[in-house]
Amino acid sequence: MPKPPWLKVKIPSTGEYRQVRDTLRHFGLHTVCEEARCPNVAECFHGGTATFLILGKVCSRHCRYCNVAHGEPLSVDEEEPERLVRAAKEMRLKYVVITSVTRDDLPDGGAEIFAECVELLRRHLPQSRVEVLIPDFRGSQDALNRVIESGPDVINHNMEVVRPLFHALRPEGDYMLSLHLLSQIKKSKKGIRSKSGFMVGYGEKLNDINELIDNLAAVECDFLTIGQYLQPTRDHWPVKRYYSPEEFGEFGKWALEKGFKRVESGPLVRSSYHAALSFEAGILKD
Repeated sequence: MPKPPWLKVKIPSTGEYRQVRDTLRHFGLHTVCEEARCPNVAECFHGGTATFLILGKVCSRHCRYCNVAHGEPLSVDEEEPERLVRAAKEMRLKYVVITSVTRDDLPDGGAEIFAECVELLRRHLPQSRVEVLIPDFRGSQDALNRVIESGPDVINHNMEVVRPLFHALRPEGDYMLSLHLLSQIKKSKKGIRSKSGFMVGYGEKLNDINELIDNLAAVECDFLTIGQYLQPTRDHWPVKRYYSPEEFGEFGKWALEKGFKRVESGPLVRSSYHAALSFEAGILKD
């Protein structure tokens, strides 16, 4: 299925883009922007931002839409949080986004490393906002609490796909467990904003999209991102439909009517797209 023109993006070779890329290489860090072949890598790198990918770049799960490598993860790099903070300082980031591969091989799913990153950023970049995009930690409340107690501004956990297709695309995940995790963020009473996101184009129906938006609104999710699924390779789940920018506008309207504080909905939108703007918009609505 040929891509429509609104999905064709060129990667620039600007000084800003190269500076971000080279800084990450210097500190031995990874970004989900590159590993997952995010279509916004050009825009974000050009703007001097990146979403740090911690805990290695090999995922213990095998989701059928994801281009991040899967297999047996490497041992945890205990010095990674310190290098991440040094890179954030050098890049003068005012808004830091941290995510990870899923690490089911670790007792806490990697929660301790997430927390250490947040706590170090709070210590060394106190004026910066911090957003973490976390896995489900296999439902561990202790692991989630460790991340909550570290004090990020936003905790994001992506649903990724509608309920009827969830098991086929995320066989090692659980739809209701993910919703429960998001509900616990608001119940913590720590003032942390919650966030989630999903993609369309897998073969879902419009009613499925509406149901997922309703489910996220019911757990008081603050921010939402909705984007177009793009098949990374022939071995991944095929694209069943490309939605138009106008249709994404309708999805965003549905979500705002349900009470979300900020919605980013568009063909090229991904989890961290305009993350800082979403946060500022959320503050204004509080």
